[in-house]
This record gives sequence, C-alpha cells and structure tokens, in this order.
Amino acid sequence: MQITRAVLQDATEQGVLSAPQADALWRFLSERDGAAPSFRAAHILYYLGGLIAIGAMSLFMTLGWEAFGGGGLLAVALLYAALGLWLTRRLLARRLAIPAGICATFVVTLTPLAVYGLQSLFGWWAGGRVYRDYHQYVDWRWLMMELATLAVAMVLLWRTRLPFLVLPVAVTLWYMSMDLTPFLAGTDPDGSWELRRLVSLWFGVVMLLLAFWVDLRSARRPDFAFWLYLFGVLTFWSGLTLMDSGSEWGRFLYLCINLLLIAAGAALGRRVFVVFGGFGVVVYLGHLAYDLFKDSLLLPFLLTALGAALVYAGIVWQRHEEAFGARLRGMLPLPVRTLLDHRS
Repeated sequence: MQITRAVLQDATEQGVLSAPQADALWRFLSERDGAAPSFRAAHILYYLGGLIAIGAMSLFMTLGWEAFGGGGLLAVALLYAALGLWLTRRLLARRLAIPAGICATFVVTLTPLAVYGLQSLFGWWAGGRVYRDYHQYVDWRWLMMELATLAVAMVLLWRTRLPFLVLPVAVTLWYMSMDLTPFLAGTDPDGSWELRRLVSLWFGVVMLLLAFWVDLRSARRPDFAFWLYLFGVLTFWSGLTLMDSGSEWGRFLYLCINLLLIAAGAALGRRVFVVFGGFGVVVYLGHLAYDLFKDSLLLPFLLTALGAALVYAGIVWQRHEEAFGARLRGMLPLPVRTLLDHRS
C-alpha cells in the first residue's frame, strides 16, 4: 500500500484525519522514507550524478591515464578519496543519507585505482594489463585490488551504515568469482564463456540467499538488502537467459523459473523480481511466436485467452485476498511472516 499526499487529503475531507494531523503525518512519512531509494526527481539526480562520477574513475577511464604513472594514479586516487570522505561526513551531518552513500561508494570505487597505482609504482604490472582492463577482462591478478576494495567497503559500511555501500561489495564479489573460477578450474580466462555464464547464475543464487538473510535480520529500515536483491537478480537472470536451454523442456523450465521470480517478487514486495521475471516471460513467448509456432494461426488466440485468464485470476485473488493471504502466511516461519508484514 502506497500513501500519497492525495490519500491524506481524501482522509481529511472524509473526517478521518484533521488537517494538522494530515500535515504532521505527511512530514513524518517524508522524513522516514527520505533515505529510501525512489523515483523522486532529487533521487534520480543523486544517482545519475553519482554514477557518472563513479564511472569516470572506473569504467570510463581512458588509456591516457597510464601517462600519470603509478605514483600519479595513486596520488589522484588518494586526493579524490579524501575529498569523497570529507563530503560523506558533511552530508551525514546534514542527514542526507543518499548522497552521503554515493560519496562513500565513490571512495570505495577509487580503491582498485589506488592499489593498481601502488602496484605499478613497484613495477608489478610492467608489460601486462592496464587499469582499464580491470572492468573488461578476467584475470586472477586483480585479486589484491578486489580484496582491498572489500576491506575499504566493509570499514565504511561499519562506520556509516549507508545501504548504497552494499552495491560495490556485491559487484566486487562478482568480479572475484569471475577472476578466481577460471584460475581454479585451470581454463583459459578469455575463452571460458560458458563457465562465466554458469558462475554468474550461481553467484546470483548465493547473492539472493544472502539478500534474503539480510532482509530477515533487518526487516526495518535502512534497507540493506535492496542492492543485494538488485544485483543478485541481475546476475542470476543474465546467466540463466544467456545459457543454452538445449531443448523445449529446458526453455519451459526457463519460463517456470521466471514465473517463480514474479511470485517471489509479489510475496517479498521486491519489484526487481517482477521486472526481470516479466522480461523472462516475454523472452519465452517471443521464442514461441518466432521459432516454435512461427506459422501458427492459433497462438495469438491462445495467448489472448491466457492473458484473460490471468486477469480473471487477479480479480478472484483480490476478492479473497485476506483469506488467501492468511492461509499462505500461516504456513510460513515467524521471521518470514514478520518480514512480509513490514513489506505489505
């Protein structure tokens, strides 16, 4: 249920709340939800600006930066990190949690650059990879950069309790899984595409289980599980979608998994499950329309009937939602019921 200013206005007009009570409640809800990610204009600007700055010092760095040398790269990273830490403290003092989290994350993403600069200063990367390759190629030698990034992220997360810092932790753990697996398996890192997809899928499963555990431990705000769910679903769904199903039964299993994602999203109140599950259903229906039944006249009629049946199922569910929900929740453990109560 979403409470908007219009809902409170309707409650005031019907005598449920007085105007001062509605204003006080709205201020309370605004302050309470101000640190939660949403599609407000201010939050969009926060994340857009932050991601551009983070990308500038990570994904979008050009080869020209190698001209600074190891010492120059280290100095630039430390200077920007000091500025980021200062901004984080100032924003936290002003109770601006989202931009503070973005600034702290910016500091974390500078850690690989600082470690790479230090390693280059000692000649450890002579004739090898350059920093730009960190985000493009699998190589077990990135391990020191990844471990340092995790250490910095965990220290900042412990000191600031800012949920956005969970995102670089998830990304770095994914990088580590990609870098270590070919090394441990003894395969070529540049030619193990099938292995990467499999690792991405199972890494997503582990990340989702971790997110659910975090969700149970912190059912109230701040929402530390949000970014774990987002990245976990992204890696799991991408690995699943890019894998070769092998047969029609495999593709049907892919459909069932995506339907389970939608159901899990509805139960947990996590839209990211529903979005990617919906994409998966569309991918499967596209396969039916363009591959399996490309010359069929009945498929559009069958899909229309299926859509109408789902709409009717939604109507029946809405009529008996309380009874159905009570029965389903009664089968769940108490911690899960508590979590769902906070999400509903």
